[in-house]
Amino acid sequence: MRNTDRGFTLIELLMVVSIIGILAAVAIPGLLRARMAGNEASAIGSLRAINEGQAAYHTSCGGGGYAVDLADLVKPPTGSAQGFLSPDLSSNGIIKSGYIVNLARDGAATTMDVGSAASTCNASTGTPASSYYANANPVTPGGSGMRFFATDVRGTLFFSTTATVPNPIPAAALSVVQ
Repeated sequence: MRNTDRGFTLIELLMVVSIIGILAAVAIPGLLRARMAGNEASAIGSLRAINEGQAAYHTSCGGGGYAVDLADLVKPPTGSAQGFLSPDLSSNGIIKSGYIVNLARDGAATTMDVGSAASTCNASTGTPASSYYANANPVTPGGSGMRFFATDVRGTLFFSTTATVPNPIPAAALSVVQ
């Protein structure tokens, strides 16, 4: 047997495996941060879509009120095939890109019912309200996202890095998404 037919030594194989391990240890945290940033961007996009859908619902369907459930924003008005919000946000508690998205009546004491569910153009199940609250919370805080997001009738997106943004939103105590 010639010396050139030996193949790789155990030391050479261990060196290759250790180099691959070092590269993985450096790359994986960056990939996880990139995934969380993508999830957060998706949550922000979902809340912006809710704000736009609410504006359209308010002016054309809700009789001056806002929907209090995502299912009501997805329902198309009579004579149309398209709702005010895309079907990927079809119900409260839906998980989208690592975030749980919800819509509710604003918890402020000044929030009132506006008309009735039957008076809406899409036969909403919930009675429209004078204000709404929408939030997106990470499924796994620190894993699927670092920030908790919320919005309301003002259309501003707020976030917290520690816990769910309360309903009603105390604007003075929170950061605003730019």
